[in-house]
Amino acid sequence: MKLLTLNTHSLAEKHADEKREIFAEMIAQELPDVFALQEVNQRIEEDPVLMDGNPQYIPCRGFSGPVRRRNHALSLAELLKEKNCPYFWTWVPAKIGYGIYEEGLSLFSRSPIEQTEQLFISRNQDFSNWRTRKSLGIKTRGEWFYSVHMGWWKDEEEPFARHWDCLSQHLQTAKSEQETIWICGDFNSPSDVLGEGYSYVKDSGWQDTYELAKEKDSGITVSGVIDGWRNQNRKEIDEGMRIDYIWCSKKRAVRQSRVVFNGKHYPIVSDHYGVMIETEEIS
Repeated sequence: MKLLTLNTHSLAEKHADEKREIFAEMIAQELPDVFALQEVNQRIEEDPVLMDGNPQYIPCRGFSGPVRRRNHALSLAELLKEKNCPYFWTWVPAKIGYGIYEEGLSLFSRSPIEQTEQLFISRNQDFSNWRTRKSLGIKTRGEWFYSVHMGWWKDEEEPFARHWDCLSQHLQTAKSEQETIWICGDFNSPSDVLGEGYSYVKDSGWQDTYELAKEKDSGITVSGVIDGWRNQNRKEIDEGMRIDYIWCSKKRAVRQSRVVFNGKHYPIVSDHYGVMIETEEIS
């Protein structure tokens, strides 16, 4: 099984259409079973699109808002269909981004999506507040997959620990111990900083698939200063950070973990690089 996660930056990226094409071409070549995206947006002023006749789109439970023209996930799904590798997909917005986007999360699956769910993980649920955070989950292949975009450890209003506690407590009460859960996304927590977000997740019993992998690279997913980190006093920012992860609720055999869209393995398409893992079970 192949899993991929990427903070896309989507329409906020320069040359967004070209980069979406590069991303779609990679998906058509690699065919990940599930991929999770963050910062998936649509412009507020665009017209809604009628989605009733789109069998690949699975509305997220509890979301009744519109999918708008040029929605990044919709455009990607259409590209993949043109390349003869259609995916089932869902999308949910969480907040206003940069004042002009409805920004959220998306998940794509080669197998039919059995269930969907969304959950506010921030205390703030104001759509106009940039600190508002959600998680998005789908059940497919008999397992749960989540896309998340977490806050920062030292944010006094919406700290990382509160977001993680909300999500993990929900999963403990809503899912059975027999279910396998994968959490993919931008955690805004460098793996080399002990005692903060990365340690918090790991100490709660979750498995970092990068550490489980038999083959791996540096794992660096951000190189240089990006939005959200411009006021951080970390010299390591210039040396690169590993802040995007794929976590699993169980210890699974992982053949390989590699960074993609970093200019070495596929061209750069976002201010984050992606992470793709391959497990040893048969897809």
